Amino acid sequence: MAAIDEEVQLLGSVGSPFVIRVQIALKLKGIEHKYVEEKLGNLSETLLKYNPVYRMVPVLVHNGNPISESRVIIEYIDEAWKQNPILPSDPYKRALDRFWSKFIDEKCTIAAWKSVFMPDEKEREKAREELFEALQFLENELKDKFFGGEEIGFVGIAALFIPLFQEVAEKQLFPGDKFPKLQKWSLDFYNHPVVKEVMPSKEQQFGYFKARAASLAAPSK
Repeated sequence: MAAIDEEVQLLGSVGSPFVIRVQIALKLKGIEHKYVEEKLGNLSETLLKYNPVYRMVPVLVHNGNPISESRVIIEYIDEAWKQNPILPSDPYKRALDRFWSKFIDEKCTIAAWKSVFMPDEKEREKAREELFEALQFLENELKDKFFGGEEIGFVGIAALFIPLFQEVAEKQLFPGDKFPKLQKWSLDFYNHPVVKEVMPSKEQQFGYFKARAASLAAPSK
């Protein structure tokens, strides 16, 4: 078990939902850390050294050891610091949390991004249909205030893009009458004290997505 006073750094970019995931996990655990801002399109040598494979934020550095990919980082945090568990102790429930968090990244997050930021209207509509199909599974899975219980856990942190994208897009990502449980969850999640403390401003979120879209559109060198 890692000690609280050990060196912890988080390399991130303000507004990144994947960085926000890690920040929420660190806050829930009460882990003191140093935040290092990385600029999209001009990443530091430190970031490239710590994450040469994906060359992206977030990267958590614990006593000099780097961990990348937000879901992997959160699982590491939960194992290294035992207080305030994020994943359930039961192996089957932990497996379900891993399944649904992976589902969110593969079936929901990409479709949500396309439904908001793709320039072609037909492509946005196609992505929206894919998103609705995926969100219906989450709507059926949501049985408590938060995914898995009365406190924020692994799946809820993974799904933060839902309230975040709705905020940035200035429109409903999905209709509340079609997904009433997800609508209520979004409000409860966004208004949670830890989430409110960690969440960047709307302007910062929009700035990140704008910069991210520009970096993806830029020709590779």
